[in-house]
Amino acid sequence: MKPERWRTIKEEIAIWRVGALPGIAVIVLVMIARLAGLMQSLEWMAFDNFLRLRPHEPRDKRIVILGINEDDINTRADFPLSDHDLAQLLLKLQSYKPRAIGLDIYRDFPVNPGHPELVRVFQSFKNIIGIEKVLPDEIAPPPGLSPEQLGFADQITDSDGKLRRSLLSTPTSKGYKLSLSLSLAALYLSNQGISIENGIRDRAAIRFGKTEIPRFLTNSGGYIRTDAGGVQVLLNFRSGREQFRTLSLYDLKSDKFNPDWIRDRIVIIGITSPSRKDFIPTSAIESIESAPGRVYGVEIQAHAVSQIISAALDSRPLLNTWQDGWEYLWILTWGLLGIAIARLTKSPLTSLLVVVIASCSLLIFCYLLLLLGWWVPLIPTLLVLALNGMEITALYQYDQALRSGIRARQTIIERTFVKIHNGPLQSLAKVLKLVRDKELPMNDLLLELEKELEKLNHELRGIYEYLQREPIDQETSLYLGKSLVLNLRDPLHEILYQVYNSTLERELPCFETIKVKIRAFEPINERVLNMEQKRGLCRFLEEALCNVGKHAMGVTRLEVTCYSSEGWYTLSIIDDGLGGNSSKEGRGTQQFRNLARQLKGKFRRVPLSPKGTLCELSWPMPKFYFGNYFK
Repeated sequence: MKPERWRTIKEEIAIWRVGALPGIAVIVLVMIARLAGLMQSLEWMAFDNFLRLRPHEPRDKRIVILGINEDDINTRADFPLSDHDLAQLLLKLQSYKPRAIGLDIYRDFPVNPGHPELVRVFQSFKNIIGIEKVLPDEIAPPPGLSPEQLGFADQITDSDGKLRRSLLSTPTSKGYKLSLSLSLAALYLSNQGISIENGIRDRAAIRFGKTEIPRFLTNSGGYIRTDAGGVQVLLNFRSGREQFRTLSLYDLKSDKFNPDWIRDRIVIIGITSPSRKDFIPTSAIESIESAPGRVYGVEIQAHAVSQIISAALDSRPLLNTWQDGWEYLWILTWGLLGIAIARLTKSPLTSLLVVVIASCSLLIFCYLLLLLGWWVPLIPTLLVLALNGMEITALYQYDQALRSGIRARQTIIERTFVKIHNGPLQSLAKVLKLVRDKELPMNDLLLELEKELEKLNHELRGIYEYLQREPIDQETSLYLGKSLVLNLRDPLHEILYQVYNSTLERELPCFETIKVKIRAFEPINERVLNMEQKRGLCRFLEEALCNVGKHAMGVTRLEVTCYSSEGWYTLSIIDDGLGGNSSKEGRGTQQFRNLARQLKGKFRRVPLSPKGTLCELSWPMPKFYFGNYFK
């Protein structure tokens, strides 16, 4: 690998390191905050809002809610229903041949009259599933129901009091229990020839045919160190305003319904009266009544049943989550993207725009994944993307400003040295030469010394003026002294001509013997040159001419040309003097070799025979030129 390319790579690595280390620190801190559970509530809010924003789904006609509403309660003086009335209700429902009936009403003691009648109905119809409570305080099931006709109605809410998961089964002191929703789904699907089994990928999970219900784990999705006892599943609520058909007691008694609505369906009986407060807070769906944030218990049971049978029969997605390792890799990836955005954008405004676009893309992507049944981390991912994209941009901008300041100071130092080298140092060299020259009479020597020292004094004072003027528009100007300021935007051949004339006007000893001056500056295609390279070419010409004036003893002919030949541009200075070629490589020569490398060209200074010196800088021409386009 070429040294220049390796140096560029090292510089780029150094620049990336400026943002990479703080960016990775941000990612680690966000991950630690997530592990500590500080983002759990925000993740739940994002999850709930995504569920609410889903497109409306068609009504699940396989499930009917028989809701005992406020009107039903107000028209009955003997509410709750007696065992006789409940038995008559169940018998009427059975006449329409439902596939399963879920009784989501606690009935742990007889409500006479009619208790024996209700027990006979329970024993006669095995498609009736009653409820009990098993956690943490127990409520006994209705008397007369067999264990196969029981399901618990316990629900698990999160620390914010809202429901997002369903408990399907759990071990108890009286054995392993199934939930009402799981019992109803199993009863319904058994008539389809689909039985309940253990999972294949996860033996502790529940499976219906080829559909394995993903088990909720302690760190699933946005949850952190959550109790995952029993078999739990994330609730993929059915979206829309009318998720299920709902009938009231009055509708059933007055026959204001289509019997086909019940035939071969699942009927879930429950309370839909606000006064009875049988509701559970959730912000993921809308209730059948205008009760923001509240969903009746019977609706929760309907959603839990619907997601199981819809997954088994319709391939409706169940909610899955990634393993912890994949989730944190996901967060890391977006955090690194934020660092990359900060590095590759050129301004804070551009960075802000790109971060906004990337954040919107992330939101849409996470939303689409949820539609497909995958809940992936959003809040920590969005946080590392935004923080790294914006704050690291500010860090890069500061580093860039710092580097630019250093480069500007270095440039001033370099230019000041060139100014000193081509002015005061030349005069000082002449002074030293006069002192060493013992052939001049003392009076002539003193006069020459006074003249040169006066010139040196003037040039040294001019350094201050130079430093005052150089920073002003320094990118597009070149200050040569004697109030001569060249505009680097002018064509290169014109600027070189001005440098040539200005330099030859200097009082250097060898310029006095030149008899023949040949100069030719051919217009060249300079659009591939930047301002700094044009400045370097001007300084090269100035330095080469000063060397002639200082060292080329006895020079009589000077030829200065800039021309194109065989795909190369060449700036050449040829003299016929003695002593112009020095074996010692000075600071100026080193600068010109660096300039040649920048131009991807070559530099040489060689002696000519029988006398003279060639100083030459060449660089390649653009290969193709079409209008304003170069290759």
